Amino acid sequence: MKVKDYSISGEEFSLIYDDIYKLYRTTPVPENLEKYYQSKTYISHTDGNKGLFERLYQLVKKYTLQQKIKLIEKYVSKGKLLDIGAGTGDFLRVAQERGWQVSGIEPEAKARHRAGEKGIFLEEKQENISTTFEVITLWHVLEHIPHLQEQIHFLKNHLSKEGLLLIAVPNYKSKDAQLYKEYWAAWDVPRHLWHFSQQSIRLLFQQQGFELIGVKPMYFDAFYVSLLSEKYKSGKMNFLKGCYNGLCSNISAFSTGEYSSLIYLLKIKE
Repeated sequence: MKVKDYSISGEEFSLIYDDIYKLYRTTPVPENLEKYYQSKTYISHTDGNKGLFERLYQLVKKYTLQQKIKLIEKYVSKGKLLDIGAGTGDFLRVAQERGWQVSGIEPEAKARHRAGEKGIFLEEKQENISTTFEVITLWHVLEHIPHLQEQIHFLKNHLSKEGLLLIAVPNYKSKDAQLYKEYWAAWDVPRHLWHFSQQSIRLLFQQQGFELIGVKPMYFDAFYVSLLSEKYKSGKMNFLKGCYNGLCSNISAFSTGEYSSLIYLLKIKE
């Protein structure tokens, strides 16, 4: 499949299927990938609150941040938490307020600076991390990382024996992905280098000694992705149609389990 970068460059990329891990990879990978993140509209690296879409995003984010912490605390009470790809630090700030000892990694300088203004000081590189953690989180980050096997190895080495790993990624088997096809906003090429299904995550992590203990839906993602997909497909933000298709995706997933995005909960096998 050919997919265009609708948000920044307008360039076209190919999605190549990997039959071993049941995932798609973005080809080619640009050498200067950093420039594809340099946009005021790249919302995970900003605290944008100007238009209706950004205001809704920030409102939903406040709610989902609390839900993420509550999910974690069902499995682990308190301890050290590492967030990889921490953006502007909001998740870590909420975790810190609830008594967690927080650390974070964020390669993008402006996002790190914004996090620092909130009192959350992030490392630029994971090579600076030497300790182990009770919880490690990657919220829509794994799809951005060039070397998957090396990253999973890092996670295993830095997760405590009884620790919990949470991975949130888009799901290319969702109803909204099937509906929008090449316009599906969660392809987000070339920033998203990998495109996962539930089978993909299971295969990748089991190979390196992890056990999948749970899969949780991210209900709001179907609406967010559908709204953006409508914009890419028609050239305008069709709010009603986007919301309708997001709702249809969630309703479909009640029976299939194939939500637009999923949170995977993993532990190291004993």
